[in-house]
Amino acid sequence: MSTVSTVDDDLWSAIGDPTRRRMLDLLLADGGGTATTLAAHLPVTRQAVAKHLVVLDRAGLVRSTPVGREKRYHVDEAQLARAVAQLAAVGATWDARLHRIKSLAEAIQRTASAHDERE
Repeated sequence: MSTVSTVDDDLWSAIGDPTRRRMLDLLLADGGGTATTLAAHLPVTRQAVAKHLVVLDRAGLVRSTPVGREKRYHVDEAQLARAVAQLAAVGATWDARLHRIKSLAEAIQRTASAHDERE
């Protein structure tokens, strides 16, 4: 099985949104937060934050605990570590691909140079 096929598309779809990434940053920096506290730091409504939190929760990136009428969210560090590991694996795969492309381009260049010298 290739490394790229092990990537969790739902996880990366959740992380792909800049507002959700900012929310994860805020939750990590503050040790947690509610939709209300997050909305105070973001250019979106509390309702939009709540919808983003649902996406992050479905992807397993955050966990919630009830606190009064709201939920307090914390980043699931194990799932975040899994995302980081997936990103590193994808990066390594692309590094290897780019290295192969570079090697092919250099071989083509050497062949072209050798041909030009013979002419």
